[in-house]
Amino acid sequence: MEQHRTRQSQRRTPSFSVPRGAVAQSAGAYRAPVAPAASAPSGRRGPTLAAALRGLPSPRLTGLGAGLFASVSMVFLGFVDNLLFSSSATFFGVMFLPVSAATALWVRGADLVTAPIGVPIAFALGTVPVSGGTGGFATQAMAVVTSLAMHAGWLYGGTLIAGLIATVRKIRQMARRQAERDAAARAAETARPGAAVRAVVRGPRRG
Repeated sequence: MEQHRTRQSQRRTPSFSVPRGAVAQSAGAYRAPVAPAASAPSGRRGPTLAAALRGLPSPRLTGLGAGLFASVSMVFLGFVDNLLFSSSATFFGVMFLPVSAATALWVRGADLVTAPIGVPIAFALGTVPVSGGTGGFATQAMAVVTSLAMHAGWLYGGTLIAGLIATVRKIRQMARRQAERDAAARAAETARPGAAVRAVVRGPRRG
């Protein structure tokens, strides 16, 4: 009887066997949660002054083009001053300064000397609508001369700004050309046959 009960209990308790491949697949399917990457600080710096200046237009005008630009700008500003501000010397003089700076900045490197020459001519042409002279040519010319004498401070200031900018650009241009010549000379010296052998034989220089 005991053996019969034992056989029945063995039949009633089925045994389950799990294949090893399924266990491996289930273990591989489970992945540990990955923590989100720490975000970089979002503190962005505002645009610097150099980046702002680089974003400005940088045309390259010839000497004649720079003179025309300054003359047309000052004549236009003279008419605006006469119509809106009743020939205000302050408005005309203040607006002459940025026009002088733009003329010296936008003229090409080969015509830098024309910037401080063309700027006073543009100032004189711009004083024609501001001077308020009436009558013949002689009366108009005397009015322009009087206006130039009254605005001499602004005239000197704008011309000085144009001259300084042109001088700085010329110095930088000369330094750039000298650096390019030095680099070309070093490249030519290195390209000579036997230069590398001589450098190895001489060895490093001792200070």
